[in-house]
Amino acid sequence: MLRAGEQGVQNMNTLDYRNVNEGLSRWEESSTGDLHQELVAGTSTFMVQVQQARTISTAKILDGAVKELDEHAGKATVVVAVQITLVTPDGKSTIKENRMLAQLTRTPSGWKLSALGSPPVGG
Repeated sequence: MLRAGEQGVQNMNTLDYRNVNEGLSRWEESSTGDLHQELVAGTSTFMVQVQQARTISTAKILDGAVKELDEHAGKATVVVAVQITLVTPDGKSTIKENRMLAQLTRTPSGWKLSALGSPPVGG
């Protein structure tokens, strides 16, 4: 389940304007529920935005941990540290590291992302 969460986060942060259909398909394959519906509904908008921006983003998972797991309900929350490299049309790259909070739901085809965001800061 942690591995599925990490792979989902990586997929959702990797997109290449030269092959945007493949990237968006990975987004859809990695998601379920409301998140999946939002992605499907926004496919054409995402495609246009990425192709116009002509950017390439690639993600590398640095670390991950299970925060919550309810096997009975088929729900889990993982925290994932990810390094994202963004390459702009002029060839310049920017690297940033983020922590992401992923909620997962068990589906007949395995664990998939049902929500994705940034964890709260502080506390």
